[in-house]
Amino acid sequence: MYQTLLTELQDGIFTITINRPDKMNALNKDVIADLGKAMDEVYNNAEIKTAIITGAGEKAFVAGADISEFTSLRGDGGADLARLGQSKVFDKIENSPKPVVAAVNGFALGGGCELAMSCHFRLASENAKFGQPEVNLGLIPGYGGTQRLTQLIGKGKSMELMMTGDMIGADDAKSLGLVNYVVPQAELLPKVKELLQKIQSKAPLAITKVISCVNEAAKSDPNGFENEIKRFGECFDTEDAKEGTGAFLEKRKPVFKGK
Repeated sequence: MYQTLLTELQDGIFTITINRPDKMNALNKDVIADLGKAMDEVYNNAEIKTAIITGAGEKAFVAGADISEFTSLRGDGGADLARLGQSKVFDKIENSPKPVVAAVNGFALGGGCELAMSCHFRLASENAKFGQPEVNLGLIPGYGGTQRLTQLIGKGKSMELMMTGDMIGADDAKSLGLVNYVVPQAELLPKVKELLQKIQSKAPLAITKVISCVNEAAKSDPNGFENEIKRFGECFDTEDAKEGTGAFLEKRKPVFKGK
């Protein structure tokens, strides 16, 4: 089904592995097309509760875009490339109604860093490296990097990293708030799956609303507070809210059905 991805669905967790280890899992047109299809599967397959995006091998999550595809582009073509990638993949990940988490298992540079940042949160292996080195090519990030890096780590550090093109290691990424956890490589996927299983035990409709509200907060949406009030109210019309409050009062574990 996919030329450039390996996928696995187990216990509600859909693992998407970018499988071009000989090219450091670099993003090209085929990877973007496949990731778009994989995200459609996340949206539409009821058996998928959560998703992981990672890279094949131990060296790279995604070491960047495939630069060979850039050499023939002019201004309009560059803008079209960025717009297509953002709508097909990066925005689709960020706005997914189901949690999508990045398991960053090595280099996450350029488009790879942008791919990780479009996920709802990130975990990294100890050897992970992050950066937006586009200025070295006379370019800037085009898949949302200037916006999402600033949302995640603040203006000053974002400016520095994108102007210098410098890489940072996993521990620095954690201290800046770019990643939530740093673990040894062998523990990366088990740790992500442990977190996702915990999330899957919660009310799915509420999780979807959390994603929407937090995304609005990250973008300083002026309607954020009002939308939170509206979505909070909508929760009361769900079976899950009745089950959750009932279970709390009855001192038992809730069983949520996503209704």
